[in-house]
Amino acid sequence: MPSILFICTANQCRSPMAQVMLAAKVAALNQSEAWIIGSAGTSAAEGIMATPLARQVMARKGLDLEPHRSRGVTASLLESADLIFTMTRNHREALCIEFPQFEHKIHLLSELIDQTFDIDDPVGGDEEDYRLCADEMGQIIEKGFQRIIAWVR
Repeated sequence: MPSILFICTANQCRSPMAQVMLAAKVAALNQSEAWIIGSAGTSAAEGIMATPLARQVMARKGLDLEPHRSRGVTASLLESADLIFTMTRNHREALCIEFPQFEHKIHLLSELIDQTFDIDDPVGGDEEDYRLCADEMGQIIEKGFQRIIAWVR
């Protein structure tokens, strides 16, 4: 059973949006019960809802972020994940320093499409900033989905 974990800063925007987008992709293949897809934040307060704009942008895509509550990164979360995708190089570096034993499975999300760039945090921006962020992550997940499957096998 593949286990995928997305990491951002507060676990209120990028990582939960990526989580529900990948979950929708997996569900479309009728395999959602065979996957564990989660998210966490490097500096997350526990139990905070996704931002209103993140929830709104996902709702327009037919995806529900209402149940999401933020959580921080823990060693047990990282240990249980087969693949860990960070939004920025700084997230990846911080995780690799704090949890070097998991470095082999921590990747920058953009590496799915053979690139190395950060997914900018839309916090403080408007709905268009959130939509652009979600679209960028959605395209990476779509283009990189076969690579995810190959990596977890």
